[in-house]
Amino acid sequence: MQQALRWWTASVILAVAFVLIPAAGNAFLLNAIMIPFLVFSLAAIGLNLLTGYTGLLSLGTGAFMGVGAYACYKLTTAFPNVSVLIWILASGCFSAAVGVLFGLPSLRIKGFYLAVATLAAQFFLQWCFIRIPWLFNYSVSGALEVPQRTSFGVTLTGPNATPLTRYFVVLSIVTLMTWLASNLVRGRIGRMWMAVRDMDIAAELIGIRLLRTKLLAFAVSSFYCGVAGAMMVFLWYGGAEADVFAIDQSFLILFMIIIGGLGTLIGAFFGAALRQDQEPGLLVFRNFALLFKDC
Repeated sequence: MQQALRWWTASVILAVAFVLIPAAGNAFLLNAIMIPFLVFSLAAIGLNLLTGYTGLLSLGTGAFMGVGAYACYKLTTAFPNVSVLIWILASGCFSAAVGVLFGLPSLRIKGFYLAVATLAAQFFLQWCFIRIPWLFNYSVSGALEVPQRTSFGVTLTGPNATPLTRYFVVLSIVTLMTWLASNLVRGRIGRMWMAVRDMDIAAELIGIRLLRTKLLAFAVSSFYCGVAGAMMVFLWYGGAEADVFAIDQSFLILFMIIIGGLGTLIGAFFGAALRQDQEPGLLVFRNFALLFKDC
């Protein structure tokens, strides 16, 4: 009964997202509300897999999103004949590799000290985005300029891409990755993550390898954040500077999963949905986050 109710609810939500909103919504609704809602939902799912399900606090989400965006930019400009959809998904692999690298200290430290370690990753990666000209193809402006790319005759990125096309692409990717995350957290890997979250010593005693489990959580979380960052630049903004992936972005996504609910996938969507309403209140936290920049 509960399984049937879950499927019916998911079917209704998908019908509204794929049929009703495109039919009744205008360009402003799609471009200013729905696309950012879906992008932030995916980023919040990624952070929730790490913080909510595994119990590892990260303050480097914005930087991992930036890794995905810059990787997608480099791949798209280096291989223009390959579909940009492939590079958006492949960019998450680069972000996952960086996440594993900075997740290595998680075996020995946790809590506040792990948060400081990921905060160091945030500052280091943001410094790389600004100081390494190769990442933005030596552009004088230092910004990512999204080129126009088509797939099967449909323009997906660039100034000629319609909001409806970009909305369908973002919605399809978010739907697919949400389904994968749902299966992941309900399977053996998800149970391992929750065992580490509840008591890592007991998890190790029953045979769970802590380093492998924690690094897998960092990899999957960073992968999701990297794809979200690539979609943010290529399918929403159309171009971006390094400041887009500053520490206030990391705090914003962290507040989303706290408001929406830790350890639940639906909480990521609730938190992203409340982003518009909570924006004035989050200015206080953003100003607090700016203090780290001056330190």
